[in-house]
Amino acid sequence: MKIALLQTSLTWENATENRSHLSQKITGFIEDVDLIVLPEMFSSGFTMNPKAVAETMLGETIAWLQHLAKAKNCAITGSLVIEENGNYYNRLVFVFPDGAIQHYDKRHLFTLAGEDKVYTAGKDKILIEYKGFKICPLICYDLRFPVFARNVEDYDILLYVANWPKPRTNAWDILLRARAVENMSYAIGVNRIGKDNNSLDYIGHSQVVDFLGNYIVEPQESEGVFIIALDKKQLMETRQQLGFLNDRDGFEII
Repeated sequence: MKIALLQTSLTWENATENRSHLSQKITGFIEDVDLIVLPEMFSSGFTMNPKAVAETMLGETIAWLQHLAKAKNCAITGSLVIEENGNYYNRLVFVFPDGAIQHYDKRHLFTLAGEDKVYTAGKDKILIEYKGFKICPLICYDLRFPVFARNVEDYDILLYVANWPKPRTNAWDILLRARAVENMSYAIGVNRIGKDNNSLDYIGHSQVVDFLGNYIVEPQESEGVFIIALDKKQLMETRQQLGFLNDRDGFEII
């Protein structure tokens, strides 16, 4: 499967500008891909003012994603602020080429920024089956919690979208490699760059790590689209040869 990681700056709380900027990036690369990955809260930046930016699942940004997915004949994913039943969610949407959608609501809300005060936490871990791969999508702060991410479903790709600031970049790099190794899966992390309205700096470090902890795409610090191809056959052969997941502990999250 061929995947495009889109690492970019974001305009604060301005979905129209962000959609326009991202459209230019996406339509600008000619190479065909199967999946495009955008950062966390790609339409607004990591805002704690959801009322100002929230959309619905019938809103402009969802329609824009569906249009892009159909036009590029690929899936596209990232998170945005969604209002539903009076609650606000940091919601990752996975839009298939035909416009169908699966979504994941961020479970671990970032208490240091007060995300838990204004957003509602998700409860369910989901798996997305696409192009012969099982994908487990998670969001930013989820990266620090290995139990929730534990590969009890035999997924193939652990995918994180993020607004992860510069001072904690070392943790981002370490934890992505750790999640890949302990779960014997590919790990993809897509982060933003630039500065937000809270004066937080982001240097990206979007990357792809294989199931043994080796970089397929080393951490990137520039704005750009980084395209890679993942090989499921190699993953399955390595799992069969080493068999580490066969010895994992059983548990239940309650």
